[in-house]
Amino acid sequence: MQILVLNGSPKGENSITLQTVRYLEKRFPEETFEVLHVGQRIRVLEKDFQTAEDALKRADLILFCYPVYTFLVPSQLHRFIELIKEHGVDLAGKCAAQITTSLHFYDITAHRFIRDNCDDLGLGYLGGLSADMEDLLKPQGRKDAEDFFRFILWRKENGLAEPRSYGAQQPFTPVPLSGEARPSMQKPGHVAVVADFDPEADSPIRAMVAAFLRIAPFETSLVNLREFPFAGGCLGCFHCAADGTCVYKDGFDTFLREKIQTADAIVYAFAIKGHSMGYRMKLYDDRQFCNGHRTVTMGKPVGYLVSGPLSQEINLQTVIEARAEVGGNFLAGVATDETDPDAAIEALADTLRYAVDNQYQPPKTFWGVGGMKVFRDLIYQMRGLMKEDHRFYKKHGFYDFPQKRKGRILGMYLVGAMMRNKKLQKKLSGKMTEGMLRPYKKALEQAEKEDRQRSGR
Repeated sequence: MQILVLNGSPKGENSITLQTVRYLEKRFPEETFEVLHVGQRIRVLEKDFQTAEDALKRADLILFCYPVYTFLVPSQLHRFIELIKEHGVDLAGKCAAQITTSLHFYDITAHRFIRDNCDDLGLGYLGGLSADMEDLLKPQGRKDAEDFFRFILWRKENGLAEPRSYGAQQPFTPVPLSGEARPSMQKPGHVAVVADFDPEADSPIRAMVAAFLRIAPFETSLVNLREFPFAGGCLGCFHCAADGTCVYKDGFDTFLREKIQTADAIVYAFAIKGHSMGYRMKLYDDRQFCNGHRTVTMGKPVGYLVSGPLSQEINLQTVIEARAEVGGNFLAGVATDETDPDAAIEALADTLRYAVDNQYQPPKTFWGVGGMKVFRDLIYQMRGLMKEDHRFYKKHGFYDFPQKRKGRILGMYLVGAMMRNKKLQKKLSGKMTEGMLRPYKKALEQAEKEDRQRSGR
């Protein structure tokens, strides 16, 4: 069988993810593997796509191979998928699978992105392997890789692809803006609008951005990513680990810190493309790695202006919400042109105003808490290399390791011993809950006392 490996890593042959493929190549010599370094050669492929198109047409199985970057695939692979669609390559009837390496930080959204695009391309999706970066170094990791590939071959042979996640794509017609938005009421505060649209063409997202800028009750600045001279996508080279400077000399790291991260709030604006925010917005996300793993904008609210059927894009909704939570940003709202964009944009502007004025920051859910614990463990282990990250995590109390709560651990041993004693069990029956509630009752009593003091009673 002819297997085309789409290596999405910008590191090319030096990709850690690709080593899993090289291992499978040795373990399954009867299969023919062809590797296309799409991540490393994306600029060349943008100019001449014929080599890639020929390889895609030869393949019986297309294997997406990439490290997870910022909730999704690297921007270079994202662009390659756009190129497949732009060139109208017919892949109907072929099959696809994927192999990734990561710290399991939102590998689920990256895998779903590939699966959704396989649906678009008519590819039968067979499954994915999400490996830790060091799995191939362990016997169990190598076994997992082999078992996964045998499973993929079996599904391919028996025609057992996953059912489509989406039905036939319905044409989307955006609801136009009325143009009767309320006048701006300028107040202190600065919001940076980071957008992706053609400045020379009329489009729904351009109109939405203009409406927001017109009514925003604060000072605003517009950053159109189409106008920034990006030298390329993130290379994952860790050049920035030491001092935060990017290996590229296009000035993005300075621009990011001085023009965007100094704002009191940030609004992102894009049209949905290929089940995501589009290549340029993904490029922007990846290049923010010059900040390392530091949530440098935490506490600042964010909002979105989105043109397209967002209600149908469950994975993109997850990325938007998780992206805010992991960054410690209150998601003030997402205005779309699915129903009433005028009302949605006004609601977003008002909510941002409240969040900025009151420094509103709700507690995180699983998306934020779980995501940050993955990086907490990583940075603690790699603090010798990632010194800036380590200082940031230490300063903000991110090192909340449960193993260090020795008092509570010892207390639970004591309670466990007491509960295993039959006589004590009878005496304590029904009192466990009462004991657990005691500190909460004290908190309520303290609140009541403070209320009396405020009211002078």
